[in-house]
Amino acid sequence: MQPNPNRFANPYLIGIALGLVLVASYVLAGHGLGASGGAFRFAAAFVAAMAPAHAARNPIFSPTLAGSGPLDNSYVFMVGGVFLGGLVAAYAAGRFKVQVMRGPRISPSGRIFFAVLGGVLMGYAARLTRGCASGQGLTGGALMSVGAWIFMLAFFAGGYAVAYFIRREWI
Repeated sequence: MQPNPNRFANPYLIGIALGLVLVASYVLAGHGLGASGGAFRFAAAFVAAMAPAHAARNPIFSPTLAGSGPLDNSYVFMVGGVFLGGLVAAYAAGRFKVQVMRGPRISPSGRIFFAVLGGVLMGYAARLTRGCASGQGLTGGALMSVGAWIFMLAFFAGGYAVAYFIRREWI
C-alpha cells in the first residue's frame, strides 16, 4: 500500500504521546524536555574543535566544556532523537524528499535566508532567557509555572500578530 502524502497524524494522539514522553523524561533523566540545551552543547563542541583556546577562555562555553565533555548530556541525545524521529516519520508518511517549501511570492534562497535568520534569532533568545520555547511550553507548562504560561500566551500572540503581515508570502 502506497502512503498518502496528504495524510497527517491525529494531533490528539500525538499530544498524548508527547505528554507520555515528558513523563518518561522526568522518570528516566530527572528533568523535562527542551531543545536549546542540546543545540548549545553541539555549538560548544564545534567551537571547541575549531578554536579550543577561545572556547576555554570564553565564559559562556567554558562551563559546558568542563567535566566529561559537552556531548555527554541527555539533551544532546534528545535533539538527535528528534532529528532521527522526524526522518523516520517523513519516510513512513511518504513525505521524505529534499525540497524548499515556500509560498509563490518568495524565492527558495529567500525562504532559506529567513528560516536561518529566524533560527538564529530564536537560538539567541533562548540563550538570553536560559530556555527555549519547547522547554517553556512543555516542561514549564506541565509544572504549572506562571512564567511559562505567560511566555506561551505571548509567544502565540506574537506569532498570530506577525502571521497577519507575512501571510501574503504563503498564499
